[in-house]
Amino acid sequence: MRDVVILGAGITGLATAYHLKKREKDCVVLEQADHIGGVIRSVYQDGFLYEEGPNSGVIGNIEVLRLFDELKGDCEIEMAAGGNVKKRYVLKSGKWEALPGGLKAAVQTPLFTLGDKFRILLEPFRPAGKDPHETLACLVKRRMGKSFLNYAIDPFIIGVYAGDPGRLVPKYALPKLYNLEQQYGSFVGGSIKKQFKPKTADDKRVTRSVFSVRRGLSSLIKALEKNIGEDRILLNCNEVTVRPVEGHFEVTYFDANNSPQVVQTKTVVSTIGAHQLGQVLPFIQPKILAKITALHYTRVLEVIVGFKDWKGMKLDAFGALIPFIEKRDLLGLLFMSSLFSGRAPEGGALFSIFMGGVRRPDIYQLSEEEVLKVLRREFCNLMQLDEFKPDLLKIVRHEHAIPQYEADSGERFATVSQIEKQFPRLVIGGNLRDGIGMADRIFQARQLADAIE
Repeated sequence: MRDVVILGAGITGLATAYHLKKREKDCVVLEQADHIGGVIRSVYQDGFLYEEGPNSGVIGNIEVLRLFDELKGDCEIEMAAGGNVKKRYVLKSGKWEALPGGLKAAVQTPLFTLGDKFRILLEPFRPAGKDPHETLACLVKRRMGKSFLNYAIDPFIIGVYAGDPGRLVPKYALPKLYNLEQQYGSFVGGSIKKQFKPKTADDKRVTRSVFSVRRGLSSLIKALEKNIGEDRILLNCNEVTVRPVEGHFEVTYFDANNSPQVVQTKTVVSTIGAHQLGQVLPFIQPKILAKITALHYTRVLEVIVGFKDWKGMKLDAFGALIPFIEKRDLLGLLFMSSLFSGRAPEGGALFSIFMGGVRRPDIYQLSEEEVLKVLRREFCNLMQLDEFKPDLLKIVRHEHAIPQYEADSGERFATVSQIEKQFPRLVIGGNLRDGIGMADRIFQARQLADAIE
């Protein structure tokens, strides 16, 4: 008998186990894969340090900093370097333009039409929308104009969700943006008013700065594993099934030797993907569970490219994003070696290049040879490089890369609450709710742990 069984050893599951261990709860983490960390995997190869999954996070809540404070000595947070992190390029008509960082720059940039620049100036005087399921595209066109949608919001959404503003719903996908309009009546006015609100000491620490971890994000995963205890994390757990049995749960699975195992527990915490829940929770009616498992995940193809001697354009930004309207075969690039130390040899460069996403599912299906063909054409042209001869090249395919918070999200959240009320000691977490970013996952883990008596 265990106090808690946690399903999934990604960052949410591990951080939840970490908090429960601190409270002396007897918990165990079951993971289907042969490694911990989920999609977080840092690799050191030929002088390059690269990530096969998420590349960075944003300090969006105090729990991120508290976790690193507590893990001090086992891992160290690394903030993105200097002014580069504040600069982002956006492609327009084959030319890189810096994304405006404020109202003055928005008026001066060639990214937006003259008419939309006036719309931006008049944005504070427009009434708030009344449709809670209004798409992001409709919201932005209504308040800021079509060119602002195409060359500011669309590349931003590509960078965060690899998604489609015409399908994402701000109430769920970007709740802070949605609440600015609902609470203050304006994006611009609301942002200004929020700056003058009194801030606590914790609020002042939440800077929304971009961060990684010294020696890669896997260092955070290893630090969590150390503090949880390796014996509390079981890998290669296949065909996991949960069933309620007389006031507790029975969790069955097959181990690495294909031997059946059974764990009795008072509480089950799921942090696995929505698409996996059907097999794991067979006691819930399929019709009800389908409202969760129907969650749309986009597929993303990531290519890690490294050069020991970089001879292309100056890498003085966070990265470069390509609006869908530009009709290119890349979503965008992150300039990892310009953000964090030790990512490439001196004089070299490391990139994470993203392809596919919601509106280009065809790209995900390309063979390795076809991917390289696209890279030779696009990368050299966009990055001012004479020839494509990288010293490092790694293609990673993410089948369930990013959940899309679309119009069905409200029903999904309500269904999670309904199931948890019916089975009070079953907790359903993970990125199917509460946000997709690393900070969201760390924050949710603390909430999940706090909810367990």
